[in-house]
Amino acid sequence: LMSYEWMKSGLEDETRTNFSGPDMKPASKEELHGLFAYLEGALEARGYFRPAPKKPKMIDNLRAVLTRPGFAEPELKVLRGIISSLDRFSPAMPRGDGSPGDDPRRLPAAAARARKAEAARLADTGKDDDIPPLGGKGTDND
Repeated sequence: LMSYEWMKSGLEDETRTNFSGPDMKPASKEELHGLFAYLEGALEARGYFRPAPKKPKMIDNLRAVLTRPGFAEPELKVLRGIISSLDRFSPAMPRGDGSPGDDPRRLPAAAARARKAEAARLADTGKDDDIPPLGGKGTDND
């Protein structure tokens, strides 16, 4: 009985708690749909929706995560900013001082393969200097 009364006294408005953020105007439906289109476009450009037959279900799941009641306009702006930074900056060329440098574990696979191929090419040209020249046709033995 005491727990019931305690619950009733503190939960008159389930969305209002002592830990609620500041009051903000909720985002409009158009703004929310704009965020969906923007995010889905950025993910599509990166090949996120694989395999193709699962794309509709993946989009439904994504929208379910993002459609909780009461998204505020500033919260949508934060999400757009995050997506925008993903759109502008790749892991190979990050924003700010967080550059992956020469650590191949943090580089994309294609960049790591390119570095490995370049290192092998440079190592291969250095091996030719160790071979003594042979006398005869086609060599210069002055």
